Amino acid sequence: MKFILKFFITALIVFGLAHVLPGVSVDGYLTALIVAAVLGVLNLIARPILVLLTLPITVITLGLFLLVINGLLILLCSKLISGFSVSSIWWAILFSLLLSIGQSILFSLLKKDKK
Repeated sequence: MKFILKFFITALIVFGLAHVLPGVSVDGYLTALIVAAVLGVLNLIARPILVLLTLPITVITLGLFLLVINGLLILLCSKLISGFSVSSIWWAILFSLLLSIGQSILFSLLKKDKK
């Protein structure tokens, strides 16, 4: 149940950010659900591989290169889903950063409600 709730929260954040950020667009809430699912799969499969391959650069930049990796995953997601588009890597990085912040805040509120 908690997984499904986090999934819908992520889709809601994606939908909201697409309306706030001018470089990001999503066709509708169904597309936001698909984006949340694809991002989940990409974070599960592709992200660990990319982190491992770019470990030296990540260490040199003190972890800041992880923002670029997240942005690249967002761009890949926009190429895979027809109703979701991101205009540049900078919008993808900003979208990824705001998505992570929004998830952290809302997921922490979700944990407080369970206690």
